[in-house]
Amino acid sequence: GGMSTTIVTTLYLVSLTIAIAAPLGIGAAVYLVEYATEASRESKFFARLISISRSGVEILAGVPSIIFGLFGFALFVSAMKLKFSLLSAGLSGACLILPVIIRTSEEALLSVPRSLREGSLALGATRWQTIWGVVLPAALPGIITGIVLSIGRIIAETAVFWVTLGGSYRLPKNLLSSGRTMALHVYMLASETRAFERAMGTAAVLIIVMIILNLV
Repeated sequence: GGMSTTIVTTLYLVSLTIAIAAPLGIGAAVYLVEYATEASRESKFFARLISISRSGVEILAGVPSIIFGLFGFALFVSAMKLKFSLLSAGLSGACLILPVIIRTSEEALLSVPRSLREGSLALGATRWQTIWGVVLPAALPGIITGIVLSIGRIIAETAVFWVTLGGSYRLPKNLLSSGRTMALHVYMLASETRAFERAMGTAAVLIIVMIILNLV
């Protein structure tokens, strides 16, 4: 009934999931805000593709987490033969939080005044130099907020990781090892072993972590 391995597994999973999802999500947001408008003007095909992409992000943001879990099980666990592992769970978790990171990053980038972009370009900076040196630093607080919210969702999620992480109480030795997060530990203790006192103890730690994250 100990929780030390579940705490470490949760940290592993959060780190892996954010490492996969954050670059993809921020990159997608940068493209949609900074480049998509021009691409839409140049080609109707790109305009349609970008419209579909935006709609897809909005739809995926509202999909129940168990659907992402079943998708992860079908693709990563079964088709790609990654087994019940930290890697399968990290990839599935990245799919789950990617829409959130894209939307929050997009809103953060849109909040940056256009005058900052124009000033940078007027001084001779390239488009990419302007994005990297001016726009992203100005949007960083909003982007970090989206990432913190995503971390909270990973820590609290059970359905996705129930069918991709496995549920072993042992500490994962590598990316292809199974494990158990704190939220999954609470669920398995309460539903399978009826160890409600230990489940509530783990839940208390989980709630404290969530409160600290939200305060940050």
